[in-house]
Amino acid sequence: MKIHFIGIGGIGVSALAKYYLEKGHKISGSDLISSEITEALKKLGAKIYIGKHKAKNLPEDTDLVIHSLAVQPNNPELISGHRMSTILSYPQALGELTKQYFTIAVSGTHGKSTTTAMIGLILVKAGLDPTVIVGTKLKEFGNSNCRVGKGKHLVIEADEWQASFLNYWPKLIVLTNIEKEHLDYYKDLRHILRTYREFVSHLPRDGILVTNREDKNIRKIIFNQFSIFNFQKDKSKNKQKLKKLLKVPGEHNVLNGLAALTTVRALKIPDKISLKALSEYKGCWRRFEEKTIKLKAKGCKLISDYAHHPTEIKATLKVIREKFSGKEIWCIFQPHQYQRTFYLFDDFVKVFKEASIDRLIITDIYDVAGRENKKIKKKISARKLIKAINKPQAIYISTIKKAADYLKKNLQGREVVIIMGAGDIYKLGEQLNNFK
Repeated sequence: MKIHFIGIGGIGVSALAKYYLEKGHKISGSDLISSEITEALKKLGAKIYIGKHKAKNLPEDTDLVIHSLAVQPNNPELISGHRMSTILSYPQALGELTKQYFTIAVSGTHGKSTTTAMIGLILVKAGLDPTVIVGTKLKEFGNSNCRVGKGKHLVIEADEWQASFLNYWPKLIVLTNIEKEHLDYYKDLRHILRTYREFVSHLPRDGILVTNREDKNIRKIIFNQFSIFNFQKDKSKNKQKLKKLLKVPGEHNVLNGLAALTTVRALKIPDKISLKALSEYKGCWRRFEEKTIKLKAKGCKLISDYAHHPTEIKATLKVIREKFSGKEIWCIFQPHQYQRTFYLFDDFVKVFKEASIDRLIITDIYDVAGRENKKIKKKISARKLIKAINKPQAIYISTIKKAADYLKKNLQGREVVIIMGAGDIYKLGEQLNNFK
């Protein structure tokens, strides 16, 4: 089968492209910019078109077109695809796969990628040979976001944006937590809860829900239609075990570990196997990823993290301060999406006001193609965020390049630098790693 992917560089779409490549299908795809993800797909045999989307990018005999949700209806490749082949969005295409496997879907506002990775790695260690599709890259999967196995289990990260997860039909759902998020799509918390409740209802009568009953929002939506496992039950004993063996730091990762452990216990996998797998877990790409940059004959610690929601930022900065007590902490944050920044503005201000950091740099807001509102873009900016935070150590620097130049000039070689955001702020780390 010939499959064309529009927006093939996206972290989810690219995983599906790799899945079909490994299944022997002929893959082509397009994206606006080249990246390490598109280059990796090229090496696997995909035909990739970079730059402005064009109808001629689609082979005439294309059987299926899969597109990112960010692709607009007037996209020329999408229009051309409607004339010649079947069209599916990424969640629709992934939804079709969920019907073919015993699917484990990991959902929630925070912790999806890490929990998905942990469950996938435990299933590998248990010899179940799962297929895993995750919204980040794992060293254990050859620095990839997809592992294609021959077993019956499919482990996926079930994203709630635009209610994507309503396309999925899992046998087991992991629900980590629920907070206000993606308010560019959801009207309010009630809308969010209603959508999660509908997703949970996709479980069959003999389905399994692994969740956190201590989360007040989760308690509002769960109902006793199926088996429910509470990963916070008897947590003290399990938490101590995980704190000792996990390489990834932080209370939030202990909770992710508890969710993964509870999930595989429901699948009757022995703790001996699970705990060994968790102890060997190396962490995800851009999830508290530690590096060292050489500066003035000293080692300056650099950490790259995907945190882009106030709750995630608070958790990450707490870990930084605990792990590097007594060190000078510099945080460079790139807000992700104008609407998220606008709707959660007060929460962002609060978390940075209360944060125990020595220097804060905020860059321009990352503009998410296909998801921004022009009216809101005029109302919000990184400068306004800095002004509201109102701390002398908090400054605005517009671009990644300028932020890199500032750091090169002002770092002394004893600091811990944390770069945070879901956009392209990780490129700042690449620039800093190039200087000594």
